[in-house]
Amino acid sequence: MIYYTGDIHGMPWNIISFCKKVKTTKDDTIVILGDVGANYYGDSRDTECKRQLSKVNPTVLCIHGNHEIRPSSIPTYKTKEWNGGTVWFEETYPNLLFAKDGEIFDIEGIRHLVIGGAYSVDKHYRLARGYGWWADEQPSDEIKAYVEQQIANRDFDVILSHTCPLKYEPVEMFLTMIDQSTVDKSTEIWLDSIEGRVKYKAWFCGHWHINKRIDKMHFLYGDFELSSILKEQEFIDEKD
Repeated sequence: MIYYTGDIHGMPWNIISFCKKVKTTKDDTIVILGDVGANYYGDSRDTECKRQLSKVNPTVLCIHGNHEIRPSSIPTYKTKEWNGGTVWFEETYPNLLFAKDGEIFDIEGIRHLVIGGAYSVDKHYRLARGYGWWADEQPSDEIKAYVEQQIANRDFDVILSHTCPLKYEPVEMFLTMIDQSTVDKSTEIWLDSIEGRVKYKAWFCGHWHINKRIDKMHFLYGDFELSSILKEQEFIDEKD
C-alpha cells in the first residue's frame, strides 16, 4: 500500500504512530509531500529526524519542499534508480529516499510524476533572523524543462507536488500579515499550465497546512490517504 501525507517539518512522530497503528510493512511506501525537515538544520536535529524515520518499516519517499536543503547540495547523498526514477539517499538511511524533480516512479503499478518546490512567503522574515532559506527552493528553468519533457505524450495516475496549481490555491490559508502582491506565484502559475495538459487520477500536494479535497486535488497535512482512493476516483471518472 502507498500512504500519502503532508509536511512534517522535522517532526516524525505522527508518521511513526501511524505506522504502528496500521501495522505497515517493508512492502509499503509512505510519501511525504515536501518540507520533511530532515535536511534543514544541517546538524544533529536532522540526524535524529532521519534516524526516527529510518526505524519505520515502509520506504519513505520525500518530495522537495521549500523549507529544506536539496539533497543534491549535501555531500553525503548519492543517487540511485528506484521504481523507474532517480532518487537521492544516504547509505546510513537506505529506506529514506528523496525524489528528483520531474522523475516518474511506478510504485505498485501506479504511475507517479514528482514536481517539488515552492516559494517561501516568510522568506524575508527568515532572512532577517538568520533562519534557513535557500535560493533554489522553487523549480529552476532546468527542472521545468525536464518536467515539460517528461509529460510529453504521457498520462499519469498520480501527480505529487509540494504546492498546488494556482487555480486551486486555498485562499483561506493565506497569512493575513502577508501582502499577496509580494508573493512569487510563478511555480503555482506554471503548475496551472501542467495541470491543464496532463491526464491524471489524483494530485496530492502539501505546503498549505490543510487537509482538503477539491475534485482530484488532495491537500494533505497531518492526515493520510491511501492509494486505494484511486479506485474511488476511477469510479467517479466512469460515472462522468
